[in-house]
This record gives sequence, C-alpha cells and structure tokens, in this order.
Amino acid sequence: MTFEELGVSEEIRRAIEELGYVEPMPVQEQVIPYLLGNNNDVVALAQTGTGKTAAYGLPLLQKISLNEGIETTKYEGIRVQALILSPTRELCLQITDDLKSYSKYIDNLHVLAVYGGASIETQIRQLKKGVQVIVATPGRLVDLMERGVAKLDHVENVVLDEADEMLSMGFSESIDTILEQVPKERNTLLFSATMSKEIERISKNYLHDAKEIVVGSRNEGAELVNHIYYLVQARDKYNALKRIADYYPEIYAIIFCRTRKETQEIADWLIRDGYNAESLHGELSQAQRDLTMGKFRNHRIQLLVATDVAARGLDVDNLTHVINYGLPDDIESYTHRSGRTGRAGKTGTSICIIHVKERHKVRDIEKQIGKEFVAGTLPSAQEICQKQLMKVIDDIEKVEVNEDMIAPFLPDIYRKYELMEKDDIVKKMVSMEFNKFLDYYKNAPEIVQPTGNGHDRDVKGKKQKGGERRGERQQRTGEAEPGYTRLFINIGKMDGVNPRSFMGFLNRVSHGQQFQVGRIDLMKTFSFFEVPSEQAQAVLRTLNRAEYDGRPVNVEITEKSGGVKSQNPKRSERQQHPAERRMEKKSKRQPRQQDDNPFPPDYPFPKNKKGRPEWAQFFEGQVEDQPFYGQFTKKKKKK
Repeated sequence: MTFEELGVSEEIRRAIEELGYVEPMPVQEQVIPYLLGNNNDVVALAQTGTGKTAAYGLPLLQKISLNEGIETTKYEGIRVQALILSPTRELCLQITDDLKSYSKYIDNLHVLAVYGGASIETQIRQLKKGVQVIVATPGRLVDLMERGVAKLDHVENVVLDEADEMLSMGFSESIDTILEQVPKERNTLLFSATMSKEIERISKNYLHDAKEIVVGSRNEGAELVNHIYYLVQARDKYNALKRIADYYPEIYAIIFCRTRKETQEIADWLIRDGYNAESLHGELSQAQRDLTMGKFRNHRIQLLVATDVAARGLDVDNLTHVINYGLPDDIESYTHRSGRTGRAGKTGTSICIIHVKERHKVRDIEKQIGKEFVAGTLPSAQEICQKQLMKVIDDIEKVEVNEDMIAPFLPDIYRKYELMEKDDIVKKMVSMEFNKFLDYYKNAPEIVQPTGNGHDRDVKGKKQKGGERRGERQQRTGEAEPGYTRLFINIGKMDGVNPRSFMGFLNRVSHGQQFQVGRIDLMKTFSFFEVPSEQAQAVLRTLNRAEYDGRPVNVEITEKSGGVKSQNPKRSERQQHPAERRMEKKSKRQPRQQDDNPFPPDYPFPKNKKGRPEWAQFFEGQVEDQPFYGQFTKKKKKK
C-alpha cells in the first residue's frame, strides 16, 4: 500500500517524501481513506509514535477549500475549516510544525497554534488575518471563543489528539463547550491511547456512528516496549537508579517521579553526582520549561527527570528508556509513560524501580496492558565498570584526528612520552575517564534486593494449587513453558555465572544470531535454560562448539521425565544426567516443617502503652496476620 493508493494528493505526497515518508504506517492505512470521506467519525486507539499526526493531518489538509473567502482580500473572510485540540503547548506546537511541513507545497494554506503561556494579543491578530486550521489547547481556545475572535461555525473537521490526556488534565468542561459550538455536520476524530469511561462518554455524545480503529489492542501497552521491574528497599531506590544509568552509557531517558519536590530532588542529586540531567515540573516558568525541553530534544541532556503533567505532550524520538522512579496511581498514566519509548519501529525499555509495597501495582499493570514484567537483577559493580570501560575505549576509537592542526605539536608530545611504555600511555588515557567509576564502585554500598516469601504471590505469576507458583512447579519438575525447550548446560554459579553474564556469553558466541531465552535456573555447577523450540537445535550447535573461561561447554536437551536427550552419539539416547537425578530425588523429598513463629514467647520486645511492640507502628497492615504477632497483643489478665 502506498500513499498514492490511499488517495493522498500529489502536493502532499511531494512534501512527505522529502520528510522521508516511504510507506504508510498501519494507523495511516486505516484512517486516511476513511477521513477523506464525509460524515465519517472515528475513534482511534493508538499509542504516541504510531504515525497518528500524519494519519489525521494529511486528509485534513487535503480537504481544506482554499477558495473560501479569498475573493475579498488576501486574508479577510478566510474561514476556520479544521480544528485540532491537544493537551499541551508542546504537543500543540509540534502538530503545527508537522502540518506546515505536510502543506509545504499548498499555497495560501494557513495553520495557527493557539495556547496558554503566550501573548493572547498576538494570537488574536493572527486569527483576524484569517486561518484555515487551528491547533489549540482547550483552555486558550475557549478564552478566544468568549472574546468573539475564534469563530468555529464553518468547521468541517475536528480532531481530539490525546483525548485521554486532556481529560485527565481537567479539560472535560472546556471540550464540551468547544464541541457544542461547532456545526453538528462535521467529521470528528478522537485519538486516545486508552479507552476510558470518559472517552466513551464523549464518543457517545458528540460522535455519530463512529468507526473504532484499534492499532494493537484496547488499553494495550506499546508493542515494542520491554517492561522490567527492579525490587529494592525504599532506601536503595536512588542508588539503584544510578546503577541502571551507569550500566547503559548511551542511555537517553525520561525519569518519572510522582511529585514536584521529588523530581527536583532526584535531578539535583544526579547533577551533584556528575550526571547530565535536568528537571521538568510545573514550578518552572514556561521559558525554563521550553529551554529544558529544547536541550533534551537536541540530546544535550541525557536524563530528564519529570512529573507526568510537565512531560505531557513532550514528543521525543529515539528514547532508549523510560524509568518509573515512582509508579503512578492510575494505569493509564503508566501506559502513556511507557509509550514514549519503543516508537517508529524501534525497541524501547520501560523500567520500574519499586519497593515491596508496590508489587501489587505491577500485577495490576500486567493485567491491564497484557504484558508480563521481567524481574530484573541490578548490575554488579564489575559489570558496570566493564560497560563503562568499553564506552571509554569506543569514544577514543571514534575521535577524528585533524592531521594538519596537530602536526606542529607532535614533536613535543613524542618527546614528552618517549620514556613511557605504550601500555602505560594507554592505561593512563583510559583511566582519565574511567577512574571515577572505579573509585565509586570499589566502596559502593551493597544493594540487597528483597525476595518473595511463602506468604507472597510472585510478581510474575499467580500462585498455583497448594501455594506453589507456576515457576516453582516448572523448576521442580523440569517442565518447560509451552512452545519452549529446556536445555542443560555444564556451567553454574561456581563458574561466576548469573543471568546477565549468561546472556552476554550467549550473545558473544551466537555471532549475530538472535536467540530468545526464557526461564534460566542457575545451580551450583550446572544450569538449565529455556529457548523457543524452533531455535533449540541452532542453540545446541552454537554452544556445543563454544568454550566458557577455557572450558568446553556441553549443552543437552532435557525431557519432562528428568532425562537428558544427548546430542553426543557416544552417549545413550536416554541416559540420565547426574544433575537431573539429584533434582529428581530432591523433588520427591517431603519439605521439612518449620515453625511459623521465629520468636520465642518471652522474646523481650519493647512495647508501647497499648501493649503493642514498638516496631509494629512501622509495619501497620503488614504483620497482623503473622502467627508471632498475636502473642504481643494478648491482654494480661488482672490479678
């Protein structure tokens, strides 16, 4: 399918081809032909970054009548024919810029952005000159309508872009006021990332026989976004954030916080610790916000710490990560946050740094977006230092040398270093940048990640019958996930293997092949891992030719019964691996009964006046159901 086949005019095709548009994206294929017709209302559910601006912008521009009003003077009498509402000033300006680019070769077509925080007098003068398309924030447009300047009685097309964002920002009444003022005979397009009850209300009241177009699934997260959570103690959240930022030297991310105070605090701490970061929140002036967002768009800022409200409408390409330093209260906000990465066909990562009390939020988000979160293990100091060292080496390798400019200085440089060995020079050059990471991580505080206990439900899976989680049952029986094959490998924890280093080893020996890996179970001297069944033989061929720390690697297929299907013809077809036999015996043993109460009855906890242990006030709502708690709340009988 091409833009010409969709019915896009030659002038617009010429402009978008210069912008690099080659083939229409899925949302454009569905929306453009439909909007080129009349009285076709649409509710489109799509994430940001799916090409929705062009989806509604191209047909909207093509339907503008350029002859209307031109017969009087150059501007007088030009009527507003299209209206686009957006939640923020930033998105408003971006849409306006896109529409002007699309209409580059259409003469006498005028697009105007009206929004708060800018001179209303200037906007009034421009409206009086005459425009065919208005892109507006709801509040400022209502103000201009009340002044009698913005006249919408000839509007034929109305677009509500990021409608769910506008409603969450409290623009519901303004939207009602605007839609009541435009003609009933019009095309109305409502774009939203999620379908909430309020969106359904607007659709029912103001759209007629609307066609619902869904890119992906209803209320689904962006398809190319990986979701990872790191479970840490609340006191370790900032140090965990630093480790994540250090492990990805090329990170380009938005860090979302819950409050303005927390946003400014985290930004200040990052700047103090040498990171290229700035804050974005509502207490900054509009000029400060514009400056910060401009620097971030131009990649002069690597980490932008922001609140949800301040970042709304901020449309940035090539974000590698979205980091949720604090999870939002509503799932729709998480969907919008994560949808800022993984755009335009690129993969992105949404990271949540959570503490124990927030695990239920992760489960709720998983259910809503239909995607499973991966439980992440924070990178070790050694892994971070290795990544940063390679970054320094790569940067040195990429430096461009101006031979003519440096030539006069080379004799003095050579004379200075003639007594130094080449290895010493290299070490010193690398250490100039690398020493700060070595100095920090040699004494870095240890971050102990909490683990679930028998009373908790695992974040990744529901409890199964008898309190056993799905993953535990599969690990005990050796059963692989449906569609996956379980493999044995003769390296384990004693070899220094962890999930991250195992994936690094697999990537190194795969020579460009893309292998997916499911569950990884690390034992003392061996491990098990799962791969898609269609990739199993390729993984076997690759790894059985490899070495790990100079030792040959042996990989074999395990079977449900505990046996190993050997790929070595010298082994019998059904020979059982000793490691599998030990696991099988272990699984048959009855679990040892443990006392649920780890404290003796007379344990001397200090108590308050009500007879409750003093520590209980810090864990209210979490320990009352524990067996040991009752002994502290029993009232002593008076003698």
